[in-house]
Amino acid sequence: MDKVTIWAPAKLNLTLDVKGKRPDGYHELETIMQAISLKDKITIDKANTIIVNSNSSQLSNDANNLAYYAAELFFQKTGKKAGVNIYIEKNIPIGAGLAGGSSNAAAVLLGLNHLYQTKLSLKDLAELALEIGSDVPFCIFNRTALARGRGEILSPLPGGHTLKFLLVKPNFSVATKDVFGQLDLDKIKRRPNNEAFIKAWQDMDLDNMALEMINVLEAVTVSLYPEIGLIKQKLLELGAFSAVMSGSGPSVFALFKEVNKLKTAYDYFVSNYDETYIVSSYIRSE
Repeated sequence: MDKVTIWAPAKLNLTLDVKGKRPDGYHELETIMQAISLKDKITIDKANTIIVNSNSSQLSNDANNLAYYAAELFFQKTGKKAGVNIYIEKNIPIGAGLAGGSSNAAAVLLGLNHLYQTKLSLKDLAELALEIGSDVPFCIFNRTALARGRGEILSPLPGGHTLKFLLVKPNFSVATKDVFGQLDLDKIKRRPNNEAFIKAWQDMDLDNMALEMINVLEAVTVSLYPEIGLIKQKLLELGAFSAVMSGSGPSVFALFKEVNKLKTAYDYFVSNYDETYIVSSYIRSE
C-alpha cells in the first residue's frame, strides 16, 4: 500500500460548558460534539521526509500545521524511519470553531496507521491525538459524543440520528486563546444540561434538545465580534428553532423544522457570506 485517502470531517459543539481551570493550564470541558458532512480530503503517500501541500494558501507547511505535527509525532512514537507526502484538499473554513486543523491531524494519524501497517488501536491513536490538541481525540472516532476533561474522555451517544444544519461562517476568524482569555467563569449566566440533552437525543425530541443547545463561550465571542450575534438573531428570524455558535467561534449553526425555511435562510446567508453550507450529521465509516 503506497497511498491512502482519508476524509476529515468538521465538528460542531451541540453544547459546550466550561467547568473550570485545570492545574495543567487547560480548561475542564463538558461538550457534546457532532461530526458533520463538511469535510477535507487528506491524501497521503510514502516519502522520505514529511511534506505538506494544500489547495489553500492559508495553511502552513511546517510543524505549525497540525497535520505535519501529527506525522512527526506518529513517526517519533512508532519508531518508523520514514516520511509522508500529505495533500490537504481544504473545504472546512480555517479558524472557524469547526476543528478543521484537529480533524486533519486525526486523519493523518489514521492514514499513517493504514499506510505503514502499524496496527495501533483507535485508543492508542486517541492517546497520540491528545498530544496534538484537545479536539483531536474526538476526530479519531467521529461519533456523536459527550466529551469531558480536556475533551479526551469520550462517551458516545446512542443512536445515529441524521440532523441537517445551516452553517454560517462570518468573513473573519477567531483565536481560541483570545476567547478563553476573556472568559469569566463567575459570569456565566446559563449552562447546558447535558444529561437533559442526551435524554432528548435518545427520544429524538428536537424541542428539548434545542433548549440545551447552549455554548458558554458564545457571550464572550459575541462581545468581541458583535456580528456573530446578528447572524444568530437573523437565523432565528428566518425560522430556525435553535441557533448556536460552535466552539470558540465564529461559525454559527442552526436547526430548522421546515425544509423550505432552511432553504430560504440558506439563500439569504450565502448571498452575504461565501462560507455558508447546508450540512448533515456524519459518522465515520472507515
